[in-house]
Amino acid sequence: MGLLTVDVRATPAGAVVELAGALDYSTAPQVREAVERLALAPGRQLVVDMGGLDFIDSSGLSALLAARHRAEEAHAHTVLAALPERFDRVFRVTGLDQVFTAAPSADAAVEAWAANRERGA
Repeated sequence: MGLLTVDVRATPAGAVVELAGALDYSTAPQVREAVERLALAPGRQLVVDMGGLDFIDSSGLSALLAARHRAEEAHAHTVLAALPERFDRVFRVTGLDQVFTAAPSADAAVEAWAANRERGA
């Protein structure tokens, strides 16, 4: 069983959920609970910063999909930021690389949202 820290911060683009540690069976409920407490808004985004993760299992992937579903219900967009390279294969094999938008960092995701908003996209 792993340890996970979940930090949430607000940005003009929406919430950023920063994860560090292991996202697994024992810690996935923390992510689900954190996302459920968020006030997601239409046209905003939910950024999940994965740069601090050192492990993810199928329960963790399921928690990410649940977060995406929660954002979709609120008409918000989900972005995975700073996805560690060591997880690339898992995301490709499961097809999640086609499901989630990726950004190199949480800040880059927020900046892209702001740029799109300025262009009226």
